[in-house]
Amino acid sequence: MTEQTPHRRHPLRDSETDMEAARHRPDTPQTRSPSYELAFTDDDFMSRDELRPVRLQLELLKPDLLMNEYGVESTIVMFGGARIPDPAHRDRARTQTLAELTRYYDEARDFARRMTERSMQNGHRENVIVTGGGPGVMEAGNRGAADAGGISIGLNIVLPHEQAPNEYVTPDLCFNFHYFAVRKMHFLMRAKAIVVFPGGFGTLDEMFESLTLIQTGRMARVPFLLFGRDFWRTIINWDALAEAGTISPVDLDLFKFVETAEEAVEAIDTWPLEGTRDSIVGR
Repeated sequence: MTEQTPHRRHPLRDSETDMEAARHRPDTPQTRSPSYELAFTDDDFMSRDELRPVRLQLELLKPDLLMNEYGVESTIVMFGGARIPDPAHRDRARTQTLAELTRYYDEARDFARRMTERSMQNGHRENVIVTGGGPGVMEAGNRGAADAGGISIGLNIVLPHEQAPNEYVTPDLCFNFHYFAVRKMHFLMRAKAIVVFPGGFGTLDEMFESLTLIQTGRMARVPFLLFGRDFWRTIINWDALAEAGTISPVDLDLFKFVETAEEAVEAIDTWPLEGTRDSIVGR
């Protein structure tokens, strides 16, 4: 029987050791100069235009590593408007239409609860709810996951009028982004299904970008559900796009309208999946 080889320490000093040593440096004109600051702890240096490729890489890498460490393998993506309030606060809706759309807050919450109950059966590895981390439909999604006693992800973005993440996002899975493009990649890198609720420019942007990736074959076809047939048919003339020839008639089969959480779960269960998430671009 051979003896087990003892664990070898890495021969080079780790960054944390050097960071601690740097905090106790002598106070001299040389050490006070910005040039002396460790590159990766120098905020001014890291914010330079020339460092944009590094920042892009870091924003891609950090959430990916942390989700891997948490064991998240696939997600259910929920897009939807930040301005749709909880029905309990229906009176705060700025328009009558928004007040009527509050019913989708409850449907989003119920859908997320149902999917999270399933996710809990596999140890939160598959079908974890992910939202944009903000208010409205996003809050409803994270809240539904919390109702089930499960975890959920929030992919927040720095905006001119900063909003705190909603209180229902799992703290260890609450991320913040500077780059919209990298945030969009994280929405879709693990997506097993995409559900879209009524919303504004941001929701439309996320919906059409996701549909384009599927249409062009850059992403595997996954269940793609639009909550609210009347809303979506009112703001977008889907048939006119097909009749004009700017999309193919078969492209209208890439998504399905649903009205309730129960209907959405059934649609996901019966969706004719083609390919796997491994065919998603970038994985």
